[in-house]
Amino acid sequence: MNSDKSLTHFDEHGASRMVDVGEKATTSRVAIAEGFVQMQSATLQKITANDFKKGNVFEVARLAGIMATKRTSDLIPLCHLLPLESTQVEIESAGTDRVRIVAKVSVHAKTGIEMEALTAVSVAALTIYDMCKAVDRSMVIGPISLLEKSGGRSGHYQRE
Repeated sequence: MNSDKSLTHFDEHGASRMVDVGEKATTSRVAIAEGFVQMQSATLQKITANDFKKGNVFEVARLAGIMATKRTSDLIPLCHLLPLESTQVEIESAGTDRVRIVAKVSVHAKTGIEMEALTAVSVAALTIYDMCKAVDRSMVIGPISLLEKSGGRSGHYQRE
């Protein structure tokens, strides 16, 4: 957490800016995020039976999440482009009517990688919605949250 709790993406006049990380040390950074998609039980049964014409829902969503990490700086204003080293996206049933998505992203860089992990989860969830909306428009995405991050000046964070 930023020790002075100021918003780093604004200068002293309130103008938007990309944070200057030029003088920061390169460190190993890892971020883990999770999210959920709530759906009808019949929808999840159809997913696990691989009964969608568009393909294997979990595998397409996993690929979408991995691809999204590489585009995070294009999607989030003022986000630095990072040379990702690893992205893992796991998707599983979490009960009879819910899917859990977990993304773990790592890099050696001068700035954090939380946004990449959160983007992976968000896009994977959106992909599940897109692939299944023909049979279940009542799906709900969320919550999506950062579970853990390590590296950098702010140190280790783990959601309680």
